[in-house]
Amino acid sequence: MNAGKRQTGIVAAVAREGRVHVAELATRYGVTVETIRRDLGALDRAGALRKVHGGAVPVPVSASPETGVAERELAAAPAKAAIAAAALAALEPAKGMSILLDAGTTTAALARLLPTGLDLRVITDSLLIATLLAPREGISVRVLGGQVRGMTQAAVGPEALDALAHLRVDVTVLGANGISAEHGLSTPDPDEAAVKRAMARAGRRVLALADASKIGQEHLVSFADTADVDLLITNAPLPDPLASQLSITGTEVRIA
Repeated sequence: MNAGKRQTGIVAAVAREGRVHVAELATRYGVTVETIRRDLGALDRAGALRKVHGGAVPVPVSASPETGVAERELAAAPAKAAIAAAALAALEPAKGMSILLDAGTTTAALARLLPTGLDLRVITDSLLIATLLAPREGISVRVLGGQVRGMTQAAVGPEALDALAHLRVDVTVLGANGISAEHGLSTPDPDEAAVKRAMARAGRRVLALADASKIGQEHLVSFADTADVDLLITNAPLPDPLASQLSITGTEVRIA
């Protein structure tokens, strides 16, 4: 088999299997591992796959640009509503439960569903979520301090991080701009990533909510590994690389 046909087969294998290994490819094609490494290097430079230690994985989905709250409220609204309903069922809200809610339109959809009459304690970095919940009887709302990002209406900075360092809540609910096997949960803004990272540390249990458009995307800053998440709720089956990674880390996945 010539190099062109072999490389075409390698690209197809990556798409089909999610991850391929140098030694296995060398055996499959009857060539040396050095030849396979050269193939992977050429394919990586051509953008056909991503070369990683010991093998290769698919090229990540291009990260979409960050958008404001108003625009994101309209995007994938039915999916976000379904994810929020599944998240509420997973939370099983109980009297006196403490919930740390990340900024985001999917987490805001969950906030709208939280029941009254249970003396829930909600802490959030989101002005949008705080505004939604403040008038509700039986839900106490605490807003993290700090500078507010206009793009997401989320509080960031030292004040928010200091407050989170002293918290331990029953459940943290995170949003993300992207989730991938290699980069974990990610977001474009470093300050917001720092707050999300601190939120993950503060929760006894960590839920992540992400519609299918976020799956496979990799943004500038990773704020959590897949191992940091106890439950991921999305609205479509996951691709093999991410599904395999979550299986290894023991992260439960629910499809809304």
